[in-house]
Amino acid sequence: MKNNIGNDNLNALRILGVEAVNKANSGHPGIVLGAAPMVFTLFTKIMKQNPQNPKWFDRDRFVLSAGHGSALLYSALHLSGYNLSIDDLKQFRQWGSLTPGHPESTITSGVEVTTGPLGQGIGMGVGMALAEAFLANKFNKPGYDIIDHFTYVLCGDGDLQEGVAQEAISFAGKNQLNKLILLHDSNDIQLDDEVAKAQAENLKLRFKSANWNTLRVENGEDLKALEKAINKAKSSSKPTYIEIKTVIGIGSSKAATSAVHGAPLGKDIQKVKEYFNWNHNEFEIPESVLEFWKQAVLTRGIELNSSWDKLFANYATEYPGEFAELNNALNRNWTFDEAKIMQHVPSKAQATRISSGTIFNTIATDNSTMLGGSADLASSTKIKGPDGDYEPTFKRGRNIMYGVREFGMGVINNGMAAHGGILAYGSGFFVFADYLKPAMRLAAIMKLQELYIFTHDSVAVGEDGPTHQPIEQLAMLRSIPNHTLIRPADYAETAAAYKIALEIKDGPTTLALTRQDLRELPHKNVFENVKKGAYIIADQKDASVTLIASGSEVSLAIDVKEALLTHGIKAKVVSMPSTSLFDKQSTKYQNSVIDKTTLRVSIEMGTTWGWHKYVGDTGLTFGIDSFGESAPGEVVIEKFGFKVDNITNQILKHLQTK
Repeated sequence: MKNNIGNDNLNALRILGVEAVNKANSGHPGIVLGAAPMVFTLFTKIMKQNPQNPKWFDRDRFVLSAGHGSALLYSALHLSGYNLSIDDLKQFRQWGSLTPGHPESTITSGVEVTTGPLGQGIGMGVGMALAEAFLANKFNKPGYDIIDHFTYVLCGDGDLQEGVAQEAISFAGKNQLNKLILLHDSNDIQLDDEVAKAQAENLKLRFKSANWNTLRVENGEDLKALEKAINKAKSSSKPTYIEIKTVIGIGSSKAATSAVHGAPLGKDIQKVKEYFNWNHNEFEIPESVLEFWKQAVLTRGIELNSSWDKLFANYATEYPGEFAELNNALNRNWTFDEAKIMQHVPSKAQATRISSGTIFNTIATDNSTMLGGSADLASSTKIKGPDGDYEPTFKRGRNIMYGVREFGMGVINNGMAAHGGILAYGSGFFVFADYLKPAMRLAAIMKLQELYIFTHDSVAVGEDGPTHQPIEQLAMLRSIPNHTLIRPADYAETAAAYKIALEIKDGPTTLALTRQDLRELPHKNVFENVKKGAYIIADQKDASVTLIASGSEVSLAIDVKEALLTHGIKAKVVSMPSTSLFDKQSTKYQNSVIDKTTLRVSIEMGTTWGWHKYVGDTGLTFGIDSFGESAPGEVVIEKFGFKVDNITNQILKHLQTK
């Protein structure tokens, strides 16, 4: 096998990476040494990028799905001229540094997406390629290919063992995302042992069966073979999988073993330097190497970016309407026509999933780059994008047929959102948020604006039983930092929730909606009130009880208020559609809404976990801390005690015992 001994331009990548790992005494040197040639080839020979303008829209995207190889990526970014210094590399994995243990898109210039949880980077690459295909088909004009770039994903064996990767791979093949190129660092080793101990299938055949083009590079050190394979992949009509045979930890004494996967080299780094004939001091890069990278990446990138800028300026003149539309999408200037939306307030009881469908249709029509779909549940969630289904032969369709791939939907949406120009959305049954929670968590970490619409949000689902009745899901999603969950009580609150989702640009928003009908409630300033997370929807002077509810239970709380009044007990009702939004309000506002001198009572058809924060030690929580039951929805609701008489009587009993 060729080993590139003495090729300082390449080996600078390896040595910088393993030196950073050694200094931190933490990290993964194996991939740094073994996968460096493919990163070197991509950055210096293939990819169009401009380190001085890392957000240039028509740049090629590079995703390190094997995020544990972050030291390799940081080395490439430094040498390429991104805003990442040698001192930053020396601070690898340290508090507050620009070089965290796994790549984070919100921290490091040049990092496209946050990776580390294996498999998700592959799916995000699929989403980026999907966004490129959709936007290119929509906005490109003859002579103006203003959107024309590739997405390159580097993955390892572990990535391909994750189920979400297979969901995304299947989706990409079906939709012929030919500008997606997956480079597999195939070294036959994973953390615990040889790959063969955990996997037996033929990956080439698996990819072929998924409608991918497949290539193989026998020697991962062969730079010419790597460049040839990647260029060949660029001409394919399908996404391409390139298996690249490498040696993990090449040059070290533990090469080709799992021992070099995730442990610093220590003194063995000297053996590596000798192997590659690297004769320079620690963190020292020869001027000739810096000049090579400058010319190969930075200078070339500036020229490519400049040419594109001129093309885009001419496009703006030639197609001002399309330019304005695209520019709004890139800047996430989403349209929300409040007057138009509020024309459709229903005159009778209506499920919030139905209300949501009406509102969604208006918003999607007004925002032409809103792209997403449902996990094979559009007929139930009422979320189906306009303009038809996205197909390889019809790339302007805005309804994506994700199939039963909830997790895949989540990571693909993350990729679209990270790509830019797209307002990504996804929908499904609320209980199945479990399947895509890891993707939603990454979206929150990356501060991506996305929209999730979940329906069938409680035990009112009924006959489908505990497998389909959410209990802990509200608490789970509420606990994700930088994620906003809104559970609206009627059409008006649902409309307000959508407006909030379009306004929150630094994190994902989730709507939890009902299958059962809810009556419309009286409102004043509903948009401003919902934005605060909680507000008094039904007041009463000198109230001694505060009823706090969300979603479908708000109307129930109002009925309990009226029932208490017949017993001489005054109560007020607080609608709390979003705990996270409420928690951001001032203490003064919070205390004006939830009077701590009153008996505080929470009412929600889900786990009581988290509600004591609002009701206090002496308050009451009406919820469900078991799994559900299979029966008609109204029966399940009654059996779990969500009836006016039951709640009223328990409150009266509690007041009598105080």
